[in-house]
Amino acid sequence: MERKTISIMKACELVGVSRRTIYNWLSSGKIEYIRTAGGSVRIFVDTLWRDPNRTDRVAGTWNQEETTTQV
Repeated sequence: MERKTISIMKACELVGVSRRTIYNWLSSGKIEYIRTAGGSVRIFVDTLWRDPNRTDRVAGTWNQEETTTQV
C-alpha cells in the first residue's frame, strides 16, 4: 500500500498550526509518521484529516511536492 507523506513544515502550512503543535500531535499519537534513513520525520497526509472518533481513515488530498512511501 502506498501512502503520501509530507514534511513537518508542509504539514504546518497545510493545517495552519505551529511546529510545536505538530510535534505534540506526533508524541500523542494523533498523527502518524515515519523516520527516513537520514533521521527526518515525514508525516502521513491521510492522518492529518482523520476524525479521532472514527476507526477508518479518510485520505486527504495533496498534490504539491508530495512524496510516496511504501509500507
